[in-house]
Amino acid sequence: MNDERLRKFAQRYAKAWCTQNPERVAAFFAENGSISINNGTPAIGRAAIAEEAQGFMTTFPDMVVTMDKIVHAEEGMKFRWTLTGTNTGPGGAGKRVRISGYELWKIDKGGLISESRGDFDSAEYEHQLKEGVNCR
Repeated sequence: MNDERLRKFAQRYAKAWCTQNPERVAAFFAENGSISINNGTPAIGRAAIAEEAQGFMTTFPDMVVTMDKIVHAEEGMKFRWTLTGTNTGPGGAGKRVRISGYELWKIDKGGLISESRGDFDSAEYEHQLKEGVNCR
């Protein structure tokens, strides 16, 4: 995938996270693609990936994910993102969150994500869920 197609793909992927439609996120993955977050157990297949996306969408009904950049890395394509939203989903504290991280992608021959390994600062995320983004 050339740089321009990759950039547009990543921008559309970020927008899919903002739709409150988890199947739109899953559509960017190969049929048996996977996503894992912070070295957790991978969600394998589009239905499982949609469930992962739904978790964030439920937690943050106003979630906005922006693409910070996409770069070629030795391990694959590195998609850097920032998530902002208010934790108003079930059991939420109503706190504003702003967290950045990345997904390391392997892209298949069909131009879809075959594997995504995501990472963000989970301690900072948990802190923001309880206290909000600008509390330190």
